[in-house]
Amino acid sequence: MVSQFGSLGYTIMGKTADLTVVQKTIIDTLHKEVLKLVKQNRFKNLGELHKEWTEAGVKASRATTHSRVKEFGYRCRITLVKPLLNHRQCQRRLTWAKEKKKWTIAQWSKVLISEESKFCISFGNQGPRVWRKGGEAHSPSCLKTSVNFPQSVMIWGAMSKSKTKVTAPVYQEILEHFMLPSADQLFNDADFIFQQDLTPAHTAKSTKSW
Repeated sequence: MVSQFGSLGYTIMGKTADLTVVQKTIIDTLHKEVLKLVKQNRFKNLGELHKEWTEAGVKASRATTHSRVKEFGYRCRITLVKPLLNHRQCQRRLTWAKEKKKWTIAQWSKVLISEESKFCISFGNQGPRVWRKGGEAHSPSCLKTSVNFPQSVMIWGAMSKSKTKVTAPVYQEILEHFMLPSADQLFNDADFIFQQDLTPAHTAKSTKSW
């Protein structure tokens, strides 16, 4: 361990058994300093904590800082947690899975699977991370005000086993029947930028002409 305490200029090295009473006191003081830093703002990340501890006069690595915080019983956790599935939901999903357990590839090839995902502008459903001990999930110091209904957009998609090669003509059909109507709905008559990657179907001359 290497520690340096502010203007005192102490550099402490070696095993705990080899340290003097004064050196042990200094180390204890340094540990209390990092504990104070964590308690002052539970929402600081490890880099911020390490920087403040270093500015307080401690010469230590990020790993050492993390180890000290963990020694005090703190873990970096998410403040908000999505509710777990209830028993009835779990049973329904298990029953559904058992019924389809012996389905053949031919049967699955006729299935169109859909899913949606919400993208929030703010930190959304997961929330910011916080340093807290077990049992402190609802402690006022570990909670943070959030927006009840943050701005978000819901993305829906579907997929199946059926494969279609996306050639330039196919891609242009997708743009015509799906991209343009969506753009009209989102931007009305205003100008907008359509972003795409360098896939051959996207960069084909016929697509650019379209």
